[in-house]
Amino acid sequence: MARLEAATATVDQVVEALDDDGYCIVEGLLSPADTAAARASLVDILGATPLGRNDFEGFKTQRIYALFAKTRAFDEPAVHPLLLGVLDRVLGPCQLSAPTGIQIGPGEKAQVLHRDQGIYPLPSDFPEVVVNTMWALDDFTEANGATRLVPGSHQWSDRRPGPDDEVVQAVMPAGSVIFYRGRIFHGGGANTTDRPRLGVILEYVVGWLRAQENHVLAVPRETVAELPERLQELLGYNIYPPFVGYVDGRHPRRYITEPVRFG
Repeated sequence: MARLEAATATVDQVVEALDDDGYCIVEGLLSPADTAAARASLVDILGATPLGRNDFEGFKTQRIYALFAKTRAFDEPAVHPLLLGVLDRVLGPCQLSAPTGIQIGPGEKAQVLHRDQGIYPLPSDFPEVVVNTMWALDDFTEANGATRLVPGSHQWSDRRPGPDDEVVQAVMPAGSVIFYRGRIFHGGGANTTDRPRLGVILEYVVGWLRAQENHVLAVPRETVAELPERLQELLGYNIYPPFVGYVDGRHPRRYITEPVRFG
């Protein structure tokens, strides 16, 4: 498993690992202070967040949707230079798709192995349209549900993991992030401890596809108006060249603080 240090990690190294194995861990991308602050920012939100509604969400797992409407802790991570560099290389023009806080509770079973790209009605061998990142706000261990991955499965076409295929877990200290391709089979691990495990997914999709979450509705415009321009673009206020996503013939960012008037 490729494992890099944030202080020395390069875009080339991360992309090479994504090409070879489908994933890459970068340790220390969040400082201890930023990790603690991000975790603290989610405490009250988790207190009002219900448990999952089905096996995929996890009946003992909490998921924080509309993340950028609820915390400012991930504004900078979402546009980290290393992350943006990888996205440019792998996806090109892209947008946030499914930013979600995920707290796996004690007793949760392992999630079914799946591909994030699988939600789109595309051929199984279609080129990459999704890149995901999981940011560890707790230490990720085998016992508390560290993300499971099937190495090399991003290169498969028409097959699913079988009992003889290798499955690894993204064991990593808090403050780390794992990058992984949308075509790799993965899933949350089982939590056999007596404590929850908290992480945050920042998932990205190419700019010409619909994002999983509708951020234009999920994040109030007055909140978007206070965000950095690059993050505004990643939340959907952008154009995929030459003109996908315009509003009344204009760039959507013009309407963050102005009402849309037609005619």
